[in-house]
Amino acid sequence: MITEHIQTAAYLFASILFILSLGGLSSQESAKRGVIYGIVGMIIAILATVLGGEVHGVTYIIIAIAIASVIGVIVARKVEMTAMPQLVAILHSFVGLAAVLVGFGSYIDPHSQALEGVEKNIHLVEVFAGVFIGAITFTGSIIAWGKLDGKIMSRPLLYPGRHTVNIALVIISIVLGVFFVKAPGTEGMIYLIIMTVIALYIGVMLVMAIGGADMPVVISMLNSYSGWAAAAAGFMLGNDLLIVTGALVGSSGAILSIIMCEAMNRSFWSVIFGGFGNTTSSGSGQVIEGEVTSITHEEAAELLKEANSVVIVPGYGMAVAKAQYPLYEMVDFLRKEGKEVRFAIHPVAGRLPGHMNVLLAEAKVPYDIVLEMDEINDELADTDVVMVIGANDVVNPGALDDETSPIYGMPVIRAWDAGTVIVMKRSMATGYSGAENPLFYKQNTEMLYGDAKDSVNKILTDLRK
Repeated sequence: MITEHIQTAAYLFASILFILSLGGLSSQESAKRGVIYGIVGMIIAILATVLGGEVHGVTYIIIAIAIASVIGVIVARKVEMTAMPQLVAILHSFVGLAAVLVGFGSYIDPHSQALEGVEKNIHLVEVFAGVFIGAITFTGSIIAWGKLDGKIMSRPLLYPGRHTVNIALVIISIVLGVFFVKAPGTEGMIYLIIMTVIALYIGVMLVMAIGGADMPVVISMLNSYSGWAAAAAGFMLGNDLLIVTGALVGSSGAILSIIMCEAMNRSFWSVIFGGFGNTTSSGSGQVIEGEVTSITHEEAAELLKEANSVVIVPGYGMAVAKAQYPLYEMVDFLRKEGKEVRFAIHPVAGRLPGHMNVLLAEAKVPYDIVLEMDEINDELADTDVVMVIGANDVVNPGALDDETSPIYGMPVIRAWDAGTVIVMKRSMATGYSGAENPLFYKQNTEMLYGDAKDSVNKILTDLRK
């Protein structure tokens, strides 16, 4: 066992490593280093906690950690990058459930029941708030997982007066909290249980009311919720490191959500209260003019041969097809031919913040040619060819001029400004939001149907002829 002073020093060192980890994750170049900092910090935190003087049943804890670690390794090796958003969502639900269980356990703990006066009231408020946040995080994350995995419809579930109902439920929970704090002994358990059920319902309805196109923002917001739930658990357990770690996750998740909301022209507060995705339309209300034309792989290769500048817009379809690897070969070939090739990444491309960046980095695509939407949009008018690979909603012009579209108001990559647009898709199916895409009907757009990986390989073969 270690002394309290050594434990405190270990917690401080782990906290510093967690901060360095967040700093490292701010850029692609330093992300791997940031992950290592986080891993080392977590190992130190676990050892310092398990070996603490007040911990009992260390053997059982170590066995549980070992079993969980094996499960984690198996899951991490098995899950594809395309399923990473679902995995993140379901892991958030575990954090929420842990906060709920810690809250109930802390409430019935004899040591907690022995507290008196202001100290007891503060602890009961911590328990009530922790369970409330944890329950919302738990069910909200499960619904997010279901939507991302296609098990729940991506369209927003809306009903008249939903905001009034949610506000009323929050007020009822506050009233229950007052009764809970005033209840003697463990008689407040009934109020805690009722509030938990209400919070579970709120979590479901908040996320169900959000459309599929906005799910990346929801994931980052649930990440923030899970952090605050962990911080609340830290208060209940009296663990300073858990409080610090939870606050870091909660605040960083909230900041990421704000950044993404600004990029998508959404209201941050509407994310918290499940208020956007507030259209019942599943497609465009405008009449789409024009005719869809398609080309062959040979013709696509000819367009690339004649082009001096090429911009590639990747999307979730690229991830599903695992097309990033042959795509890197094609980009490398074009660059060696003296052509300017860059990538345009939308903030919500894929189904998780940074999803496309990770996939491209995995394929060894140079960081300096991967640009954000705001960096590339104004240059698309001077671009010869834009290749849209498995993307849909992020290049949909309806987001700018169709008020009936479920993605109206979301800034998009203006691919149509280029001389020629090649859209690589399996079919004319709509994107995750369910909105029709007028880009496919524009005169300078050519559709190239088929599997993205197979199409890129065929184009590369024709380029080398």
